[in-house]
Amino acid sequence: MAEAEQLLEGLDPEQRAVATTLGGPVCVLAGAGTGKTRAITHRIAYGVATGRYAAHQVLALTFTTRAAGELRTRLGLLGAETVQARTFHSAALRQARYFWPGVFGGALPELVASKIPLLAEAARRCRIESTSALLRDVAAEVEWAKVTNVRPDDYAGVAGAAGRDTAGLDHPTLARVFAAYEEVKRDRGRIDMEDVLLCAAALLEADDRVAAQIHRQYRWFVVDEFQDVSPIQWALLELWLGGRDGLCVVGDPMQTIYSFAGASSSYLTGFGARFPDAARLALMRNYRSSPQVIDVANAVAHRTGGGRPASPAVVLRPQSPPGPAVDYAGHANEVDEASWLADRVAKLRDAGRPLREIAVLYRINAQSETIEDALAARRIPYVMRGAERFFERSEVKQAVTLLRGAARSSGSDAADPDDLMTATESVLSSMGWTDQPPAGTGAQRDRWESLRALTTVATEVAAAGGHTLSDLVTELDRRAQVQHLPVADAVTLATLHSAKGLEWDAVFLSGMHEGAMPIVYATTPAAVEEERRLFYVGITRARSVLSVSWSAARTPGARGNRGPTRFLDGIVSSDRAAGDHEASTGRRRGRPSRTVARCRGCGRPLGSAVERKTRRCTNCPACYDEHLFEQLRAWRSAQAHEQRLPAYCVFTDATLVAIAEMRPADTRALVAIPGIGKSKLDRYGAQVLALCADEFTTGASATTSQHPA
Repeated sequence: MAEAEQLLEGLDPEQRAVATTLGGPVCVLAGAGTGKTRAITHRIAYGVATGRYAAHQVLALTFTTRAAGELRTRLGLLGAETVQARTFHSAALRQARYFWPGVFGGALPELVASKIPLLAEAARRCRIESTSALLRDVAAEVEWAKVTNVRPDDYAGVAGAAGRDTAGLDHPTLARVFAAYEEVKRDRGRIDMEDVLLCAAALLEADDRVAAQIHRQYRWFVVDEFQDVSPIQWALLELWLGGRDGLCVVGDPMQTIYSFAGASSSYLTGFGARFPDAARLALMRNYRSSPQVIDVANAVAHRTGGGRPASPAVVLRPQSPPGPAVDYAGHANEVDEASWLADRVAKLRDAGRPLREIAVLYRINAQSETIEDALAARRIPYVMRGAERFFERSEVKQAVTLLRGAARSSGSDAADPDDLMTATESVLSSMGWTDQPPAGTGAQRDRWESLRALTTVATEVAAAGGHTLSDLVTELDRRAQVQHLPVADAVTLATLHSAKGLEWDAVFLSGMHEGAMPIVYATTPAAVEEERRLFYVGITRARSVLSVSWSAARTPGARGNRGPTRFLDGIVSSDRAAGDHEASTGRRRGRPSRTVARCRGCGRPLGSAVERKTRRCTNCPACYDEHLFEQLRAWRSAQAHEQRLPAYCVFTDATLVAIAEMRPADTRALVAIPGIGKSKLDRYGAQVLALCADEFTTGASATTSQHPA
């Protein structure tokens, strides 16, 4: 017993309470950085050392292979090396492979490495054209359906009620693809990772002998990160328990950030309702972060996305010595923000901070491009976590290849910046890109953001004096070349999701403006709350240095209308935020801001380039003269044929629509139309004005003849 008591030495009072509460059920609410892994491994080891647990009857469960390995390592050091520590999938697969032949005959069907090939076959059976991005999104949706126990026949209704949104496919169509995918798997004798959980559950339900053997094998269960449990995982856990109460769960509702994938914190927050006699413990002493960081984390946790008070699961109590104040910084644009960030990283490096102890976190992968470029320009090595480097992404490689081909075919004739943007957008449109983001999330949205980042580079090239696609391709090649750097001791670049479970001395939360945090497609209160939790996770990754930055505009010279995330309301004073915003946009108090472009029909603010060009939102009907539009199109075709140019290099359809709607009578009115710069005015202005004047005269004459006075 003396050896057992030694296991409790060094634990704080709350950790000691967890370690010594050996009966079940037990629910531990563990805040970020409070030593939950230490507490639960000491609990298991203490139970084994005191004889309360037989080591071979304990199953510790978590969600990643890395976390399971950490549990095994720590348990081994504490003398409990024979305890099983596995992921849900690993434990289920082990049991399914062992029991399947005896119950159903034959070996367990082969596990597929990826759903994508089978989903591609399913899409072909449904006569649906698919892309790799769409298939990745469908795979994610199928995974959500299966972990939430939704069958193909029920998918359309359940997904509609849940507000699921997959770009490119409606719910009934996706349900057909889902059903076809299940048929393809059956035809080929395959199962996927979600089927592993279903197969293990089916074995326990179908055969009492299997259930009895599992119940003899495992008597005590410990589940880490319990806030991430899905419905199918909970159903399997209940079958493993078999009505017994030898369960200890550990989690933090404030770190529930995978609801989109089927995780639900309701199993953690509702644990007391399922087990009324459960012991409820809490870990709140944070050993990771400075008091300055913890103050911000608690402030974010105490307020909902709408600014109303919230009740966090745990109020963190800092145990580390004081550190520097948390830094908040607004910038004019994302390029300036990335440059500032890279300078700060360089200063930390020069002060002796190892680069491996510095991380830059952002909401989506597409935000990495400007950061990569800024770090590379200063020869600061970096490593991407959980994502490919920007120029290694498949859609970016394809786009650069197409831009290179277009540059070669169009030659190097001088053009104005509008031509460069038009040509770039035309090439990207051949890949299905538009200036309007997709309705859904996932791979489709990531792909769209990556391609939009290329239009940003085109804007920067044009602002620097570049006028051709060749100029753009040269700049893209330069950026791609300088970003291949050694990464032995490097800054970590990662999304907030992929940073969960990690920590660094210094953390930069970049791009924390409205529209990115919360993300623009977080349109429901529940989705905004998940974004708030994601922001909280990012904050609690920092040990000492924490910087939160945002930018007013995406590109240099663009109108700055983005403010800091709403999750900083009450943390950063409104005066401070306004001052940063004014500094970042070049405004001063008392100076009137530029007016927002609004629709001529309904008055709604205009967002896309096409809307601003026509001065009409997409929801309002067009009011242009169709005859004039056709005349302009015929003229454009003749010009393009004569000059051996693509038609869009003369004028885009959106520009022709704007001309037909506005009917400019002079050069001043013509040049006011977006897309018509000085070079196009000089080259085509007289002809376009003549067409408009002739059309106006013809239209007036027709009106007079039809309605004589």
